[in-house]
Amino acid sequence: MSFDIKSCQLMHFGPHRAIAGRVVGAVRVRIGEDFLGTHTDYTLDLKVKADIGAASSEAIRHALLGHAARQLNKLKLRHQQRMPMAAE
Repeated sequence: MSFDIKSCQLMHFGPHRAIAGRVVGAVRVRIGEDFLGTHTDYTLDLKVKADIGAASSEAIRHALLGHAARQLNKLKLRHQQRMPMAAE
């Protein structure tokens, strides 16, 4: 089983409606996965957030992509865990 991240793209971001200092956005991720001999390519749209306050656009982008990376690492870890095999 393989789980490969092909690309990440920050789609949009802006200030949170209710929480001051929080920025929210969306990251689109392209993923390729091989499972039981079948290759599948698909996209995920991740909701991301960062409590960064007033910062430059580049710092905000970096923080949001960092949040997406943490989410993807958790997802990849779950996909790489071995499935239990049935006893014979």
